Amino acid sequence: MIRKLFIANRGEIALRVIRTARAMGIETVLGASEADAASLPAQLADQVAIVGPGPSSQGYLAIDRVVEAMVKSGCDAVHPGYGFLSENASFARAVHAAGIRFVGPDIETLEGMGDKLAARALAVEAGLPVLPGGEAATRADVHARAAQTVYPLLLKAVAGGGGKGMRRVDRPEDLDSALDMAQAEAQAAFGNSAVYVERFVARGRHVEVQLLGDGTNAIHLGTRDCSIQRRFQKLVEEAPAPAMPLAAREGIEQAAVKLARHIGYRGAGTAEFLVDAEDFSFYFLELNARIQVEHPVTEAITGVDLVEQQLLVAMGKPLSLTQAMVRPHGHAIEVRINAEDPDADFRPSPGHATRACWPAGEGVRVDTHIGIGGEVPPFYDSLMGKLIVHGETREQAVERLAHALRSLHIEGLPTTAPLHRRIVADQRFIAGGVDTGFLTGLAQ
Repeated sequence: MIRKLFIANRGEIALRVIRTARAMGIETVLGASEADAASLPAQLADQVAIVGPGPSSQGYLAIDRVVEAMVKSGCDAVHPGYGFLSENASFARAVHAAGIRFVGPDIETLEGMGDKLAARALAVEAGLPVLPGGEAATRADVHARAAQTVYPLLLKAVAGGGGKGMRRVDRPEDLDSALDMAQAEAQAAFGNSAVYVERFVARGRHVEVQLLGDGTNAIHLGTRDCSIQRRFQKLVEEAPAPAMPLAAREGIEQAAVKLARHIGYRGAGTAEFLVDAEDFSFYFLELNARIQVEHPVTEAITGVDLVEQQLLVAMGKPLSLTQAMVRPHGHAIEVRINAEDPDADFRPSPGHATRACWPAGEGVRVDTHIGIGGEVPPFYDSLMGKLIVHGETREQAVERLAHALRSLHIEGLPTTAPLHRRIVADQRFIAGGVDTGFLTGLAQ
């Protein structure tokens, strides 16, 4: 059993892990920066260990400091949440060396999936389709591969995710400047400037599959659609993927499980695919070896606590679920409420929330760490909270989302809430099945 759990993260995901750990009778220690010392997660954890000052590089990303804090606090396991060190193989290796359990996949999986070219190769090995491109890392390689790829094309960072180090290139003459920007962003975000080339799909949908594995067996918990994005970062997620033929949905689910079993995946993970909205052909993109921001929509339609499943697998237990036991019900939608100004190119807007009135009611869930007087520090991601709705049908879920957004009131700093109100009123969204270019045509 896990007796004392260190949470190497912050914000709403830290609260989410605390909630399940407490229900399982596990004591929690929050590894917090000085900027988060008085945060809501710090108030609710059983214990707080300061890992460093505000800047991530000096605290949440400082492996030595984080491991030292968990050793000193007497923890026997660590949950890394998402982002920060959650997919860092060096961190997992240091955790194991300290005699502490890492709640996540094994080091070999983290290494294989942390490099997108390596992950792509493993997917091909498992028989999954991939987009034309890849195999490029140096500037010369990128130019050579681009010459063989139809424009527009995408430059993508080999390491990391979250849309960082990605650039669309429409013309050959734009390649060098886009490459400079992609490499610089990748270096700053991941400490690795390597990028590769991939064919761009004009009407692409971002569809992913939630996976659970115990190293021997693996199952899926259905699809999620995350096509509404800004700068390749998700804004809206729903489960299951709407307006998609059953055969295509089942094909993606089976492909994801095939990959998970091929690599002996352990814990919760997400296989991401690009779906061509014209013919529903699909291509493997990456496997996120961690809990996802959008995991609540899967929990809503399946009734499965994904954090609990992570912890059980970390304790060495086999999967408690079979594929036949997973029976999704209804439809769920999640919107991310970020401290950003959508009318100023989504400029981050850290500060204090002078008012934070979150909605409630049947089929409504809110995961947030921000209340009245809550602070969004300038050092981290601008996510304030997630608004999740669940309905018997997608139509009911959309109606509940519209009502919940009308009841949401945050003052003191700009947020993405007004944008979400425009999205939920758009007829294309109401119909379902939009592609990644949706925001471009959204009326102001």
